[in-house]
Amino acid sequence: MVDVELHVARQNASLRVQVEERLRQAIATGKFKPGQRLVERELCEMIGVGRTSVREALRQLEAEGLITSFPHKGPVVSIITYEEAAQLYTVRALLEGFAGQQFAENGTAEDIATLQDAVREFEASAESGVGHRLIAAKNAFYDCLMDGSKNVFVRQMLTSLHNRINLLRMTSMTQPGRLKHSIAEIKEIAEAIQNRNGPRAAAACKHHIDMAAKVALEYLRNNTSG
Repeated sequence: MVDVELHVARQNASLRVQVEERLRQAIATGKFKPGQRLVERELCEMIGVGRTSVREALRQLEAEGLITSFPHKGPVVSIITYEEAAQLYTVRALLEGFAGQQFAENGTAEDIATLQDAVREFEASAESGVGHRLIAAKNAFYDCLMDGSKNVFVRQMLTSLHNRINLLRMTSMTQPGRLKHSIAEIKEIAEAIQNRNGPRAAAACKHHIDMAAKVALEYLRNNTSG
């Protein structure tokens, strides 16, 4: 029998995860823009880690679709086409509508309280302007929504979609007037869930994604060449 070493260095794994998250945030907030080349040496200097951690993080983000690698060019921030974005939002609306309904029907009182806290944090972060805190608050809201649905497969699929949609989230939220409507839509979702109204929660979730899609797709239509 072959003796296989299964021990994992926790510190290295933790460091890799931190690097992944830093890069995700940089992409989500627009610091790294679609089509921008990511140079390992520069990333190492910016983040303060070695090339191994950066390379591992880049591989993970490539698997998530946030980064695309090209021969002789290396990794670049992925560009989502209009058609891809439309498909992403369509599937996301279906899954989040289902998640919202499941939350309303199966979520615990503690889940609902956590969701209400997430809504308040999102509203507060919106007042401080669009940036890292706002993105984090929006992600926290969706985490609560997925947790409350009590469906591990919905979480897995939505997490994958959210990673890709982060490429467009700042685009939609920064359009004039969108943030105010987004807050109202999220409050509607939370109220429907709190009232245990599954169909209304599903409709509110779908409406929220449809409105975000409308803004993001309009932006892509007007700002994509070709």
